[in-house]
Amino acid sequence: MQENEGKYIFGVVKVGDKGQIVIPKEARTVYNIKPGDALLMLGDQKGMALLKTDIFQSVIDQTMEGLTK
Repeated sequence: MQENEGKYIFGVVKVGDKGQIVIPKEARTVYNIKPGDALLMLGDQKGMALLKTDIFQSVIDQTMEGLTK
């Protein structure tokens, strides 16, 4: 793993026959990704990004709370 001011290169991963990838151990450690965690996949024409859904949970909770009032 290479790190440069909070930016990382974790190496190359391969896509398996079922479309699955393995997130490198170093990346799972840095981002505290545990088995069973939900990840949101975003993308555009340039590439893809995976984000832990708990990052958005507080925003979702606030939005839902506002709808019930």
